[in-house]
Amino acid sequence: MSRPTRRQTLGAATGVAASIALVGMASASTGPVSAAPREKKAPAPGAAAGPAPFDEVFQGRRIQGAPAEAHAHAHAHAGHSAVYRVLIDGRELHVMRHGKSGWSSAINHYERFATPLDAARTAVVSLKGASVVPFDPTA
Repeated sequence: MSRPTRRQTLGAATGVAASIALVGMASASTGPVSAAPREKKAPAPGAAAGPAPFDEVFQGRRIQGAPAEAHAHAHAHAGHSAVYRVLIDGRELHVMRHGKSGWSSAINHYERFATPLDAARTAVVSLKGASVVPFDPTA
């Protein structure tokens, strides 16, 4: 039996890598499991629809989140009336809303979370004690 050519070996390796990537994407699309149960709060009458503000300590890190006006936020996009601001130990964690598919953060930008709180908790776990580096899109 003859040895495989370089082209055949490269094709096989590419196929294996693509298969692994597809399996990873399929498992990520099932959604992360929340580490702790959350209380559901009913929105106040007249309040805008969106995630409720939060302020808690998770794994020794203080995480805070609240809606922020678009004109006060440097990264607001045209046509959006409000954005959400998340802080970990007083440093901003950039979060984005992806329509109805959920939220993502600068730390876990390939994952979708149901709320900014879930994104912040997962970022704290991913940081493993490191500080959040400020997001600067002009850098």
